[in-house]
Amino acid sequence: MVGDVIGRPGRAAFAKYTPTLRRDKQVDLVVVNGENSAEGRGVTRKTLDELMLGGADVVTSGNHIWDKKEVLQFIDDEPYLLRPGNYPVGVPGKGACVYPLKGRNVGVMNLSGRAFLQDLDCPFQRVEELLRELSGACDVILLDFHGESTSEKMAMGWYLDGRVTAVVGTHTHVQTADERILPGGTAFISDLGMVGPWNSVIGFTKEPVLAKTTTGMPARFEVADGPAVYSAALLSIDEKTGKAENIERIQIREDVA
Repeated sequence: MVGDVIGRPGRAAFAKYTPTLRRDKQVDLVVVNGENSAEGRGVTRKTLDELMLGGADVVTSGNHIWDKKEVLQFIDDEPYLLRPGNYPVGVPGKGACVYPLKGRNVGVMNLSGRAFLQDLDCPFQRVEELLRELSGACDVILLDFHGESTSEKMAMGWYLDGRVTAVVGTHTHVQTADERILPGGTAFISDLGMVGPWNSVIGFTKEPVLAKTTTGMPARFEVADGPAVYSAALLSIDEKTGKAENIERIQIREDVA
């Protein structure tokens, strides 16, 4: 499971390192958050295709899913592109999918937190509905919980412990060092981090961010250039039980490679 891909540098790093990791780590399935893949905000036809060609099987998203309006033209036709499942009923797209893999089914869910983010439907209530849809049909269930608050993401991990295979956080673009297997067999990490420019402020050029931060005046943020960081977590799963056996945090930094 791979963190938020930021703009062109992130897409390039994803395409560069994902095939090697798939081969060397014997990876069966790649889930990546693509909500920042188009100029740092949103998803386009081009960026989704690049992620899929670069090694993604399922692409999740978050609060920036609608920033590029063209996504509305294709989101309902893409079986493995997800938006947070706690948007109200009737919103385009879907919050979960079932991916067939080696005679088994992997369920992938996508939800958004509400702390410091848009006040969507309750993710804890919505996940119960998604679980009812997936539990009988899936051998493995993964959740990308897109949230600002580490405490909210930790709460979701404990809430679902033993009921899903993994709960991983996205959105902050900063990889956390709290990866673990919870007592019930659910893999957890508060945030996967990002795939994007390392010498930046969460993927964006430093100067406009500093100008806005120090003056309070508006500034246009653009995706930075330079060496990239590739952040992800590798899950090892017991095929018989669907529980996680191990979670390995991955961070590849081009500035030290």
